[in-house]
Amino acid sequence: MKPMADTSPPAFRLPPAFEAWFGARGWSPRPHQLALTETTLRGESALLIAPTGGGKTLAGFLGSLVELSERGATNSGVPALHTLYISPLKALAADVQRNVMTPVSELGLPIRIETRTGDTPTHVRQRQRKTPPDILLTTPEQLALLIASDHAASFFADLKCVIIDEIHALAPSKRGDLLSLGLATLAEWAPACRFVGLSATVREPGALARWLSPDARVLTAAGGVKAEVDILISRERIPWSGHSGRFAVPEVYEAIQRARMSLVFVNTRSQAELLFQELWSANEDGLPIALHHGSLARDQRQRVEAAMAAGQLKAVVCTSTLDLGIDWGEVDLVIQMGAPKGAARLIQRIGRANHRMDEASRALLVPTNRFEVLECRAAEAAVEAGEIDGEGVRTGALDILAQHVMGRACGEGFRLDALYDEVRRAATYTNLDWETYERIVDFVATGGYALKTYDRFHRIVRRSDGVWVARTPRDKQAHRMNIGAIVESPMLSVRLASFAAKAAMPESGEQRALRAGRKLGEMEEYFLSLLTPGDTFLFAGEILRLVGITGTDALVMRAQSDSPAIPTYNGGKFPLTTFLADRVRKMIHDPDQWHGLPDPVREWFEIQALKSAIPPPDHLLVETFPRGDRHYLVSYPFEGRLAHQTLGMLVTRRLERMGAKPSGFVASEYAMAVWGLEDMRGLDMDQVFHPDMLGDDLEEWLAESALMKRTFGHCAILSGLIHRNLPGSEKNSRQVMFSTDLVYDVLRSHEPDHILLQAARQDAATGLLDVRRLADMLVRVEGRIVHKPLSRISPFAVPVMLEVGREPVFGASAVEAVLREAEEDLVRDAMS
Repeated sequence: MKPMADTSPPAFRLPPAFEAWFGARGWSPRPHQLALTETTLRGESALLIAPTGGGKTLAGFLGSLVELSERGATNSGVPALHTLYISPLKALAADVQRNVMTPVSELGLPIRIETRTGDTPTHVRQRQRKTPPDILLTTPEQLALLIASDHAASFFADLKCVIIDEIHALAPSKRGDLLSLGLATLAEWAPACRFVGLSATVREPGALARWLSPDARVLTAAGGVKAEVDILISRERIPWSGHSGRFAVPEVYEAIQRARMSLVFVNTRSQAELLFQELWSANEDGLPIALHHGSLARDQRQRVEAAMAAGQLKAVVCTSTLDLGIDWGEVDLVIQMGAPKGAARLIQRIGRANHRMDEASRALLVPTNRFEVLECRAAEAAVEAGEIDGEGVRTGALDILAQHVMGRACGEGFRLDALYDEVRRAATYTNLDWETYERIVDFVATGGYALKTYDRFHRIVRRSDGVWVARTPRDKQAHRMNIGAIVESPMLSVRLASFAAKAAMPESGEQRALRAGRKLGEMEEYFLSLLTPGDTFLFAGEILRLVGITGTDALVMRAQSDSPAIPTYNGGKFPLTTFLADRVRKMIHDPDQWHGLPDPVREWFEIQALKSAIPPPDHLLVETFPRGDRHYLVSYPFEGRLAHQTLGMLVTRRLERMGAKPSGFVASEYAMAVWGLEDMRGLDMDQVFHPDMLGDDLEEWLAESALMKRTFGHCAILSGLIHRNLPGSEKNSRQVMFSTDLVYDVLRSHEPDHILLQAARQDAATGLLDVRRLADMLVRVEGRIVHKPLSRISPFAVPVMLEVGREPVFGASAVEAVLREAEEDLVRDAMS
C-alpha cells in the first residue's frame, strides 16, 4: 500500500543568512523564537511568555530584522520608522540596543537602530523626527511625547511593529494606562501594525494579551530550569523589627566572596545607601563593589553598568533600577536583602542570575526581621510551586485619559466621536461610557463648571471644522514639558561644593564664595529640608556634609561621621502583595509549617499561642492590653502598610465616638496598633472593625484627609490642570501644593462631583489609601474577630510596638541603639 503523502505544512525556518548566524555561534533557534517570528511575519500580534534567559528579546526583534533585511529593491529610499521598541527602563533600552546590534552588524544588515529617552540630546531627537531610524528604542513617556507632536500621524504611518518588553511591569499602572492609549492611537494611524509583548512572569496571560491587542495570541515557551532559592538564617540574633539587615552583613559579604558576580537587591534607595556603606566597612579584601539606584547621576549609573557588562565588578548594591530584563552575563548570584514583597518581583530579580534558560538561577534571601522570615519562606514556596502574583487588568485612570486627550489635541487634533472609539480600543478604557468621556473633554477644554471662569484652565478649542486642537502654542509647550504618569517628589540636585581660593573652611562660619561642582545625583527636597548646614548624610555611596541649599542645588562636601543620617524617600516602598500576605497568614496558623522556621521564630509562635492566640487565617486577631500609662489595641490583618494606615485612621475615629480617647496609631506591613487613655479591653471589636466604617466614616475622613489632598494633587498634575514645569520657569513643591490645595478646596465647595475629584476617589481605592484591599479584608473577617484582652503585651505585638515614636531621620547606629533598648524592655514582658 502506497504511504499517504504528508500534507502538514512544512516547519517554519529562518532565512539562510539568519540560520547561518545562529550556527556560527553554536546555537539553534528555540521553538518559541521561531513561533513568534512566524506569527509576526504573518502580521499577527502575540504575547510571548518565556523564562528568563530564553532569548525573548531576540525573538521579539527577529521578525522585524527579517523584514528589514528583505526590503531591498522595494525600499523607496525615504526613511520610515519600521519598529518601535518600548521599555519600562531607560537602561533596558540601552542594553537592548547593544544586544540587537550584534546580529545586525555581524549579518551586515543596513539597519539603523537608535534610542530615544529623556537622556537623549535635543538635537538627536529633532533629527530622529526628520529622518527616523528603522528601529527606535524608547519609553512610554517618549511615545506620548511623539504622539503630542506636530505631524505625528505621518511619522508613524509606515510603522509595522511595536515590541513591548517586560509588559507585565507596565500594564497594571498609570504608565500602562498611558501606553495603552498610545497603542490605540498607533493602531489607528498604522492599521497594518502588529503588537508584540514579552514577559517572563504573567499571572493571567489571556487578559494581558487582550491589553496588548484585541486579537493577540499567547505563545508560551516550554522548558526552563527551576531557580535555586535559599534563605540565609543568620548566625546572629534575628531582630524583632527594623529593615537594615546590618546584623547579616558579614554573612552577605561571605556569599559575595564565593560568587563570581552578585547583584544585591534592596527595596528602597535608603537601604541601598546604608547597605553599601556596611559592605564597604566589611570589605577587607578591597573587592570592587558598586552602588546603583535611580537617584544617582546618569553618568555614574552608566559607569556601573559598563563595568558590570565588562565583568569588572564583584557585586552591585541596587534597587528596582536593575530589576528587569538586562543581561549581565557574569552575574551568578542574586541576593535579596529584606522580604521581596511579591513572588513575581522575586522571580524577576532571581532571573538576573545565570541569565540563561538552561541554567538554574541562584538566589539568597536575607530576612531582616522575624516577620520577614515568614515572608521569605512564603516567597520561596511560591517560586518552588511556580505560582505568580500580580494585579489583573485595571480600570484606566481618568487623569491619564485627560492627559492623553490634551496630547491628541497638541498633535494632529481630534474629532470627538472618532477619539471616543479610539480610546475604547485601549483595554483599560473599554468600558468608558460616553458621559464620562464628554466630561473629560470638557474638563480639558474649560476646567469644568467650577473653574471655567478662569482662563488658564481653557486648554483646547474646537475649530469650525469640528476638530479639537490646543488653544495656544504655549498650551502645547506646557503639555509636552509635563508628560508622564509618575509624580516624582520634588528633587534637589546634590552637587559637590567648591570654595574660592584661600577661603575659610566651612567650620569657621565665615562668608565665602560657593560654586556648584560635579553633580552626584538627586535627592528629595523633603529629606534635605530636615537637615541643617553641617549635618552629615549618606548619598552616592559616600558620607556627605550639607554646606547649604541654593535654588535647586544642595551643595555638599565629603566628610567623616560615625552616625550620618540615612536618606528617606517617599517613593519606592513596595507593598506586601495580597497573594503573599495570604500565604503568610496560612503559614502562621498552621503549626505543621513551623518546623522549618529558625528556633527563635518557632519559639515566638509557641509563646504567642500560649499567652494570646493564633486564630485561623480567615479570622482577625485583636489584642488589648495596658502598658505604662497607656492602653493599646493591636490588630494583625497582614494587608500591608498602606491599608493599615487607612485602617488606623478609621478605627481611631470610631474609638473617639465610643469614648475610648485614642491618642495615636502606628501601622506596619503586618499589624496596626492604636493607643489611648482609656482601657479598651471591654469594647465590642465586632463593632470597632465593622465594614460599615467604609461608609460615612470613610467619606468624612476623606473630606479632611491630607492624604486625600495629596492624591488629588497628583491627579491635578497628571491631568494637566496644574503644571510643575512651564516655559521659562519651574514651580517649587510649595507652589504646586498651594495651587492643588486651593483647587481642591474650591471643587469640594462648589462642584463636589467634579470629574477630577472622581478620579482622586478612584485612585484612593488602590493608591496611597488602598481602600479596596482594606474593604476586602473587613468583609472577609466580619463576624470572625478574635479579641484577646491581655494583662500585658503579647509576643506578636512587639514588632509593631517598636514602631511607636520612631523618627523619620536617624543615624544608622542611633536607630540600632534605640531599637535595641526598647526591644529588650518589650521582649522581657512579652516572652516571659
